[in-house]
Amino acid sequence: MITGLGISTVWTFDQERTLAFFTDKLGMEPRHDLTMGDARWITVGAKAQPEVELALMSLDGPGLDAESAEALKKLVSKGVIGAGAFRTDDCRGDYETFKARGVEFLQAPQERPYGIEAIFRDDDGNWYSLTERSAELDFSKDFPTQS
Repeated sequence: MITGLGISTVWTFDQERTLAFFTDKLGMEPRHDLTMGDARWITVGAKAQPEVELALMSLDGPGLDAESAEALKKLVSKGVIGAGAFRTDDCRGDYETFKARGVEFLQAPQERPYGIEAIFRDDDGNWYSLTERSAELDFSKDFPTQS
């Protein structure tokens, strides 16, 4: 039985630059930096959520055939890969902080039915939602847990 998400992949052209983006600009913490054969395994995560990590996977690393790597490179370069949604308790404040650190935003904070959302991209082109959930939103009504 699945108990939760542990690691999610972020594709990158430059693992070192992407590591700096997540740690220096977004304030995440580095978790792992290991060499496994020809691959470098780097993960980062939010300090308040130690059980979830982002794996910063090289588009030039092992595990991808040449055709797949080229297709992924084109998609990442075009900025069409949505790599996830980050939760925050202050979307407008984080927007100002991250913008001052050089993060490129595609959308300033806007009111949505589920809360306040801004959209930004990393230095590779992947885009992310930065979402402050509405206090009134109750996911358990729409998606009750199974017993």
